[in-house]
Amino acid sequence: MRNRYLDLLRFLAIVRVVTYHVTGYATLTLVFPAMAVMFALAGSLMAASLDRTGLPAVGRRLRRLLPSLWVLAAVFVPAMLLTGLPLTPKVLLWLFPISDPPANYWGGLALSPIWYLRDYLWFVLASPLVLWLFRRAPLPTLAAPYVLLVAIELGVLADPPTVLREFGLYFGAWLLGFAHHDGLLRRMRNRVLLPVAGLLGTAGLAWIATHPGPRGYDINDIHLGNALWSAAFILVAIGRAPTGAAWVDRVPALGRAVTVVNRRALTVYLWHMPFVVALTPLVGLVGWSPRDPVGLWLRVGLVFVLVGVVTLLVGWVEDRAARRTPELVPGRPRRSAADRAAAAPASPAPAGAEGALVGAGVRVPAPRRDGERVLEGARWLSGR
Repeated sequence: MRNRYLDLLRFLAIVRVVTYHVTGYATLTLVFPAMAVMFALAGSLMAASLDRTGLPAVGRRLRRLLPSLWVLAAVFVPAMLLTGLPLTPKVLLWLFPISDPPANYWGGLALSPIWYLRDYLWFVLASPLVLWLFRRAPLPTLAAPYVLLVAIELGVLADPPTVLREFGLYFGAWLLGFAHHDGLLRRMRNRVLLPVAGLLGTAGLAWIATHPGPRGYDINDIHLGNALWSAAFILVAIGRAPTGAAWVDRVPALGRAVTVVNRRALTVYLWHMPFVVALTPLVGLVGWSPRDPVGLWLRVGLVFVLVGVVTLLVGWVEDRAARRTPELVPGRPRRSAADRAAAAPASPAPAGAEGALVGAGVRVPAPRRDGERVLEGARWLSGR
């Protein structure tokens, strides 16, 4: 049984990511640290999959992750090869992005969200061992990514590999997902959880305020502040998650939107940035500046419309990857076999059926003559 509250969080995270990439509003990253929330939810699901099927869960998770990337690569890699990308063995990283796959000058920006799949891939591969460690030493395992990030930010680990930095930045959120799945966050009393969240949040905001990045207080540029503030947000938003949110489905439009975005989250995430990049100069041609409110929100609307179109075209790949029946638009109510049988038109009994029923010991009422039917109708009309 799905928890609609967690579905709602994922829906809000995806919408926030797309809106941020169009508008560039740094405040959005503070109000809702979407990427950390997405990693925490993914970590919880990964722990559940490992508990259910063991090591084969890694293969299943990769099977659900990679096909949508391959569809994107089938469109953009040939386009990049035709516009200056050298054909080298590194191009094969588009099949399995264990490291950043190569891109040309425009592809590097349009396909920049690929880093999320790279991190996700590493986290999935590490999960069986780390979940084993987490259940034997929860606090040291959970603290390890944050200690690693502090060491990097303070220069103790100079010039670390990108993947190692990303483990420090986002793997803590993934581990908080483990803690959510195992019920550790739920069992923490408020007098413990809330002060810890307050301490982490205060430390994160203090670091953000004193270490602004090139875009000001955009937490994507302030790694330690991002990790601490996101941990505080996850402790409250997911650690105190209700068991459900039935009210979401009481508003049909909202319930359907939450379902569609959850079923098509990877497609929306992968395809939105090319439209953001393409529309920015096009909107400028009509005379609106990049920061003009009308042009800005027009781009937001157009990006969502175009993402909706491409989701209709290729979103079904996510259904195939998850071994679901492909749907053009997910979330359509499905009738059960009993509902379909009840709605089916009744057929008249075949000739000779009454004799068969009597032979089986079933009482069949004798047919009435036309005169009896008329008399019965007259009595009904007279109120008798």
